[in-house]
Amino acid sequence: FDIPVSHGEGNYHINESGLKSLQDKDQILFRYSDADGNLTEESNFNGSIDHIAGITNDGRNVLGMMPHPERAMEKLLGSDDGKIIFDSILT
Repeated sequence: FDIPVSHGEGNYHINESGLKSLQDKDQILFRYSDADGNLTEESNFNGSIDHIAGITNDGRNVLGMMPHPERAMEKLLGSDDGKIIFDSILT
């Protein structure tokens, strides 16, 4: 997804056991990556743990994410990838 990020200093922090739990339960839904999906230092410009950009709760019915899909709703604005996320919520 090509989703705008508009935070300068925000990043995700969690302890090792919490990170392992998120990984084991497949709760990490979004990571900062380059256009090819590579997890690079440049793509994780704010230093988020494990490149985490979005996670879900245990029930997988609540999503928290740092990027702003509401700012990617029209190709005219650069990307409409945010619409995919919102449309998936409605289905």
